[in-house]
Amino acid sequence: MKKISSLLVALFISIFCFSQNIVQWRGENRDGTYNETGLLKEWPSNGPELIWHYDGLGVGHASAAVTEKAVYTSGTIGGTGFVIAFDHNGKQIWKTEYGKEWVESWDGVRTTPLIIDNKLYLMSAYGVIYCMNKDNGEIIWKVDVMKKYGGVNIKWGITENLAFHENKLFCTIGGNEHNVIALNKNTGELIWSNKGNAETSAYCSPTVINHKGKNIFVTQTANSILGFDVNTGELLWKHTQTNRYSVHANTPIYRNGQIYIVSGYGKGGVMLKLSDDGKKVTELWRNTDIDHKSGSFVVANGRIYGSVDRGNKWSCIDWNTGKTLYSANIFKSGNIIYSDGMLYCYSEAGEIALLEPKENKFAVKGQFRVPYGSNQHWAHLVIGNKRLYVRHGESLMVYNIGK
Repeated sequence: MKKISSLLVALFISIFCFSQNIVQWRGENRDGTYNETGLLKEWPSNGPELIWHYDGLGVGHASAAVTEKAVYTSGTIGGTGFVIAFDHNGKQIWKTEYGKEWVESWDGVRTTPLIIDNKLYLMSAYGVIYCMNKDNGEIIWKVDVMKKYGGVNIKWGITENLAFHENKLFCTIGGNEHNVIALNKNTGELIWSNKGNAETSAYCSPTVINHKGKNIFVTQTANSILGFDVNTGELLWKHTQTNRYSVHANTPIYRNGQIYIVSGYGKGGVMLKLSDDGKKVTELWRNTDIDHKSGSFVVANGRIYGSVDRGNKWSCIDWNTGKTLYSANIFKSGNIIYSDGMLYCYSEAGEIALLEPKENKFAVKGQFRVPYGSNQHWAHLVIGNKRLYVRHGESLMVYNIGK
């Protein structure tokens, strides 16, 4: 008995020591699903309670990164980008300026901080990756991947929320020689590089999937969907995906051997089936009823939810068949997340709605207009600690959505 107890203690210590505290783009699995419970199923007529807001972020489209102790986001003032940390009462903990940020078109920082244990990572629109201490904002290392590895920037600036696996950070820099690269997340040094399909990047925030025990990095470039072995950088497969402007900003989602990807400007979504060994894909079906260029989509209970690129239509599509089950004109299209059985939709016109996805319709359970900020409503919603985080330009708003 004593031996078994000792083994259990050792196992607990091992799990505790090696587990990682991770906060990343669009939730734990980068799929827009937030694993919270005890959330309101209906909002008051004027929306949920506003707990606090901050109005000094400058321009930008970054969402919040929420940990147990703090809230992090990024902004741009006077062409200089910065990361800022708050406690959960809205008090600033630290603020670190990191350098030049995008002001050429649709001004401001594009990406949301990635947090792994005590480090915070961010890539600027000019392709400089920064690693900071999340507790005090000190810059630990930085690397200009465009200059160092011959990357090619794109019309509206690199817009990639960094993905990682174990000790590797991944980014798609779009060069001819170094197209997709993996860096050591502790040092910034190059681990592997692949020429990919020799296309520029496409604003995609990529993902890492586990398919039958094989870890695969999935991203999109100007005209292709690509899958790489995360350990070696080998290009496993590629699949053609084109649209009018070579913009493929949405993160792929994997379920049960299949990958679904949505592109905007009328292209819509494509469902791919992976071979058992993960070395090739087969196209199963396409549907254009969800095709928002950057609002992404969510998957719940075997159904896909999202909106059109332009217009007011929001749709529900069957994951297996690709058939549109129902659609509704709720409000202008935008981004979407999911938690505790409910859909949270943020329109480009500045309205936020709580929807219950029924068998054959959307039931609206609350709606309000974003009260602060300016310019585009492009930052994605975030849920953490029973709170809803809304970014609009220079403003960050935090709402109580717990019961």
